Amino acid sequence: MQAHPRLDILAIGEPMIEFNETSPAQYRQGFGGDTSNFAVAAARQGARVAYWTRLGEDRFGRMLQSLWQEEGVATDAVAIDPTAHTGLYFVAHDANGHHFSYMRAGSAASRMRPADLPHALLQDCRFLHVSGISQAISASACDTVFAAIDLARQAGAQICYDPNLRLNLWPLPRARAIIEQTIGYTDVFLPGLDEAQRIAGLVSRDEVWNWCAHHGARQVVLKCGAEGAWIWRKEDGAVTHLPPLKVEPVDATGAGDCFDGALVARLAAGDTLEQAARYANVAAALSTTGYGAIAPIPVREQVLSRLAAA
Repeated sequence: MQAHPRLDILAIGEPMIEFNETSPAQYRQGFGGDTSNFAVAAARQGARVAYWTRLGEDRFGRMLQSLWQEEGVATDAVAIDPTAHTGLYFVAHDANGHHFSYMRAGSAASRMRPADLPHALLQDCRFLHVSGISQAISASACDTVFAAIDLARQAGAQICYDPNLRLNLWPLPRARAIIEQTIGYTDVFLPGLDEAQRIAGLVSRDEVWNWCAHHGARQVVLKCGAEGAWIWRKEDGAVTHLPPLKVEPVDATGAGDCFDGALVARLAAGDTLEQAARYANVAAALSTTGYGAIAPIPVREQVLSRLAAA
């Protein structure tokens, strides 16, 4: 009998240091980067998680490593680049939501190459999580994501993919081409409604489902913020709406990443897609009640408590 893989989830991408505006000219230091947020969220739900990236040989890189160690995210294969820096970003808030300013050009993570990939981890995980941001930060990082998907699929892992569209990183035509190509390799596609509409050039949810199906999606969880989430499955074409948890949000930074991490953690634990998405809805809502991408991510007991009270 084949042994169970050591890891539930491997995430690959670019971590960042966050400076989040809490009042005019006042910033709280935290941590970000969509796939790093994802890894922490999954670990807080009890999943066995590893993260792979490249960090600068600097104070910020050491801070990120300490974070992952504290959160129980394995970092054995993380590479250190002495000639590049760890990425930073700033978050500002106004009546129109939150806004990002990045210092990531030439970051260590943007220098990742297929030859750097941790083959042992890719062959030993049940789920691989990747994102469109990791594909956008450089051509070599994009190649690395595709190589990771190929290696993980060969080893029998399921692929989870969030396009996380950032048009300040790449032009829409290139983003559309890469994202549409990636969809067909994934088992769970995790777009937000607004970005799916922007990428596909469509308006209605029904059109989005058709676009996903046309590009080979097997299962789609469409994140709709205050409207909750919708699930679509290729096998039967069924669409299910999961209503949101009502909270008083103060900062939505990283909420989508928290949703993804909670969902994949619950899939790894044996939940159905609907059960996992219902759980992830609650986790993501709770994560908006505090500032920053990492600090407000709930642990499993908090999510279960709110689920029980719903």
